[in-house]
This record gives sequence, structure tokens and C-alpha cells, in this order.
Amino acid sequence: MVPGEHVLLDQHDPDATGPYSHRRDAQADLDDARARLDRLQGLLWAEHRRSLLVVFQALDTGGKDGVIRNVFSGVNPQGCRVASFKEPSTEELDHDFLWRVHQRVPGRGQIGVFNRSHYEDVLVVRVHDLVPPTVWRARYGLINDFEHLLSSTGTTILKFYLHISKDEQRERFEKRLEDPSKTWKFSAADVREREYWDAYTLAYQEALTRCSTDEAPWFVVPADKKWYRDVVVATIVADTLERLDPQPPAPDPALSSIKIPD
Repeated sequence: MVPGEHVLLDQHDPDATGPYSHRRDAQADLDDARARLDRLQGLLWAEHRRSLLVVFQALDTGGKDGVIRNVFSGVNPQGCRVASFKEPSTEELDHDFLWRVHQRVPGRGQIGVFNRSHYEDVLVVRVHDLVPPTVWRARYGLINDFEHLLSSTGTTILKFYLHISKDEQRERFEKRLEDPSKTWKFSAADVREREYWDAYTLAYQEALTRCSTDEAPWFVVPADKKWYRDVVVATIVADTLERLDPQPPAPDPALSSIKIPD
């Protein structure tokens, strides 16, 4: 998103597929992006100077788990950590809303992936009136300050909103109910949350509008077609790492005198 631009999600087609007409047309680009990601993650780890934080937000069934699995499955787990932010614990509620998030920020050389994030504190808390409006409205500025802190200390931030249609969400819920291997993913609470579709849309629009910055941009990714969602995310992540151009440290001069015995 262009920083400062007012976001209206109904102007973004969740079923778009960009330059591709079919999954097979995108496969080569997805394979290329994943190969680049694998190579560059190794260099980022070796350089051990900077980090990358990738944030995923979506409505239920939006595909956060799927895109994380399909984009990052080939990277070395030593240098990649996934954090999932559920309902906060009692201990977490005893601290400021960013306390639990800051602890999961990637260290130097790492890629950190957030499955949900600090944005839940201007989304679900807003929709369900968990805190007063004066509290959650103040959080936009605090989030921007937090992300500025991370950026200024070496963490590059990418934020993806996986944009699905209401019809697609219904179809995905129905498939979960029909498939015994997937019913565990479904609960009655999912149906109740669907009733808040319009409220969540407004909440997301404001978060995307107020918290997309040059140093921590939001990307609205059409996600009705899972294969297109994956290639878009993988390409942006790989392109970002290429721009960072991580370099391995210079070899230790002492290594030149080492002889490997027979």
C-alpha cells in the first residue's frame, strides 16, 4: 500500500490472479522465488547483522497457515522462527500490548514469521469492544513507533493482508465441515465471527491505512486463489532479501594455513 493512501478493500479483487491465467503458469515463478529465498536466507544467517520480519493477517480461513507452509517450507529452520499470537494469557495481559510481541521479534540473521500479530490489538479488541476506543485508537501510533524502532535497529518488515471474499470463506468453512481430516480446524465460534465481517473489514481498512509506512509497508494480497497468494508473497519476500543483499563475513586469514589431513 502507498503510505498515507486511504484503503478501501472493496477496490481490491480477492480473486485476482495478476499476469497468470492458471496455476501452472505461476509455478515456475514460485519455484524460482523459493529457491532464491532458500539461498538468501543462508546468507542472511551467515552475515548475522540484520533480520527480516514477515507479518501475516487475515480473516478466518484467509490462508495464513497455508502460505507460511508453502513459502517457507524449504528454508533452514535454524534461521527461521514462526510465532503465532492467540488470545493473550493472564501474564501477557499484565503487561503492555506489545510486550509479548517484542519477545518474538527475530534476532540478527533470522527470518521471523508472525501468524497474526500486534495488529490483533486494533482488530479483534476493536470489533468486540474489549477495550475502550480511546485505548485502541492510541495503538496505531504506538505500533508505528514500535515498527520504526525495529526498522532503525536492523529489522526489515513486510506485512501481508491475505484478502479473501466472503463467498470464498463460506466455501472453505464448508470444506472443513465435510472433510473429517479438517473438522478439527472448525468451531462454532468461526460462524459467530463471520457475523462481524463488515466490522472486521472497517477495522482492517483503518489499520492498513494508518500503519502502512515506507519502512513497514502493508501488501494486500488477493487470496481466493491459494496458488496466486503463494507466488505473490514468495516473490515479494525473495525480492526484498535480494535488495538487502546479505553478504557472508570475510574468511579468517588463518584458514589459509590450515591443511586437511589425509
